[in-house]
Amino acid sequence: MVEGKAGWRGSSSTRAGKQPENVWPPYPPPDESELERAVRLEEEREAKLVSDAIDRALEAERQTLRRERKLETKLLLLGQSESGKSTMLKNFQIQFAPNAIRAESDAWRAVIHLNLVRSVNFLLDILTRPPSNNHPGDSSPTTSSFSNRVSATPQPNSDLRRFKLTLSPLRQVERILAKYLSAHDVPSADDSRAASPTGSYLATAADVTIRGGHSWRALCQPRREGDDEGHSRHSDGRVDPVENARQILDACRADVVLMWTSAPMQAALRDEGVSRDDVCAFFLDDADRIMQKDYEPTFDDILRARLQTDGVEEHHLTMETGMFTRAENGQHWIFYDVGGARGQRASWVPFFEDVNAIIFLCSTAGFNEVLAEDPTVNRLLDSFTTWKTICSSKLLVSVQFILILNKMDLLDARLKEGIQFSHYVKSYKDENDVEHVTEYLKRKFSAIHRHHSPEPRKLHMHSTCAIDMDTTSAVLLRIRDTLLVTYLAAMELI
Repeated sequence: MVEGKAGWRGSSSTRAGKQPENVWPPYPPPDESELERAVRLEEEREAKLVSDAIDRALEAERQTLRRERKLETKLLLLGQSESGKSTMLKNFQIQFAPNAIRAESDAWRAVIHLNLVRSVNFLLDILTRPPSNNHPGDSSPTTSSFSNRVSATPQPNSDLRRFKLTLSPLRQVERILAKYLSAHDVPSADDSRAASPTGSYLATAADVTIRGGHSWRALCQPRREGDDEGHSRHSDGRVDPVENARQILDACRADVVLMWTSAPMQAALRDEGVSRDDVCAFFLDDADRIMQKDYEPTFDDILRARLQTDGVEEHHLTMETGMFTRAENGQHWIFYDVGGARGQRASWVPFFEDVNAIIFLCSTAGFNEVLAEDPTVNRLLDSFTTWKTICSSKLLVSVQFILILNKMDLLDARLKEGIQFSHYVKSYKDENDVEHVTEYLKRKFSAIHRHHSPEPRKLHMHSTCAIDMDTTSAVLLRIRDTLLVTYLAAMELI
């Protein structure tokens, strides 16, 4: 055996005096003395000890990463735009990490103020605009937009004109807050009409939209001692304008309340067909409180704040101690909130391989609406198609599936108004009430999940209204129980 090993080492390159590369232990040099051999073997032994220590450290690091991944629960929020994904995420934060979201109140105050100001400016633009030349037949009966409706107020009411003058400082407030949050700029109604090939106005008061990955919450955090970033943020004048904006809001508070509650405004809204959903009516109803200089957002305010994200937002949530069982205290959840528009759905797939659960939200009120990006596609039918695609993915075989039927309050209201569900969903043949329609939707989504899943798996289904904290709290506790079982199984505790 020794001769064979020596023969293997004694290749032609060795005989020619060349040492092979990447061989361990290295070949002994020719004419090696006993002392040189002893030194070489000791060096090889020490090198082997170092190499083994490095291997042990790498393996320990791999084991640590595996344990940390077991401690993390990763959830992917999926669904169309405006299905309620961000609102559901805020519910999770309020329910399981209230102190963390309370620390973000300054940031949420800026978002809420921008929501309210954009609604006021939008209303003043729409209701004091010149007469429209559009015709009633130009609008689609299935869209919630009122942009093509005939103006029933050809000459703006004198009170509304006065409000537009006294509330003009809110234009500057909107620019200040949009810049502070790095939100997308929104043109005025007149500017949007001039830029539109159809000459139509904005359909609704624009939501606050930010770039995915943009840490807008950190912008409003108090400056800490020695925080260079915070120092530059204060010194470049970005905070003072926001304080000025709050003073302007407080000064305009009485006029906003008077405008919103005035008979001419309410009459004009009815004539124009503007619904409460088209503007942030909740904030306008409570403008006297929200526009005060010392205003602090409540959890209910934060839930109703409208904020859209372009791209993917990653949110970390740590279960706060003293609230739940010992197994849950300190448990770390990571949420991926992705854009729901058709053009953004390709960004979902990279997250499929590394999540513990999918939470898919369907807006049940979308049965008589169409996609903003494609007005030929019904929103509810698009949810069916998207759900089928997700259920069919082989990457999600071992992932928990949670379906939330959201906006049940709007579904109930529309059905009670007499809007026929069967007119938009041809396969529906039952009564036009929320109980029968909800049962139909549950059967439909369950059937799609059962028929298109690569392997049999359980579907956890819930129905709620995401802005109703009491109803949603019960849903979240059931979802928590589902995820806790998954977590304990991953830790090999059950």
